[in-house]
Amino acid sequence: WLFNKGYCRLKECCTDRWTNSPNITGLQTVLRNRVFGQHLVTDTVFKAVKGHVLNKTPSKALALSFNGWTGSGKNFVSEIIAKHLFRKGMESEFVHKIIATHDFPHQSEIESYKDRLRKWIVQSVTKCERSLFIFDEMDKMPEGLVDVLKPFLDYHPEIGGVDYRKSIFLFLSNTGGNLINEEVLKNWKLGKSRESITIKQMDRIVNLGAFNSKGGFWHTSLIQANLIDFFIPFMPLEKSHIKQCAKVDMEEKGL
Repeated sequence: WLFNKGYCRLKECCTDRWTNSPNITGLQTVLRNRVFGQHLVTDTVFKAVKGHVLNKTPSKALALSFNGWTGSGKNFVSEIIAKHLFRKGMESEFVHKIIATHDFPHQSEIESYKDRLRKWIVQSVTKCERSLFIFDEMDKMPEGLVDVLKPFLDYHPEIGGVDYRKSIFLFLSNTGGNLINEEVLKNWKLGKSRESITIKQMDRIVNLGAFNSKGGFWHTSLIQANLIDFFIPFMPLEKSHIKQCAKVDMEEKGL
């Protein structure tokens, strides 16, 4: 016991010191001060993550779909979440990033991919129930592969003796990006403020994109069983937001 305690002071373990003391206040502050032009993202992500990690017995794993064009901040927000839930952030062995074109490039190998992905999830959560999975390029994922995730995202107290309900799954996708951009442009042409756009208004847009575009989520059981908790739209950035990003980055580097 003493050896384990000493080991886990120096090396990352699935303990309060490393994973179970999330910095929720810091998460809110950084989302507000570093993520510009994305009021729907900062509000929804904070409430969803806070509600899940502070719940000792969540009813299911948290599943968030980040939708929008490349460069709108999906990876950046994922890294912020990792940094505030795990002491080692993206370097934590309990944070797993899956890149579709790198890890699962061929539709023809779907069956072996399913087996590999299933084992990956089981081994990871067996090691630490507070695991974070980030699936990047979801729109390029072989069709049908994410159906493997259904049991892990569903309302099961345990599967094979392992509880998956404290895990978090983030799905990053360009799917729906054009529809999101069109809605933002339409809003701007009507002379309305960007902040007047609501999550309810965007929900229909993003869901339409997720349902109707071929790729990772197309015709999957995750969609049909309503296992994605929130579809979160990342709107295209304006020049003022890019300037804000650059200013904060330069300040942090002491320039």
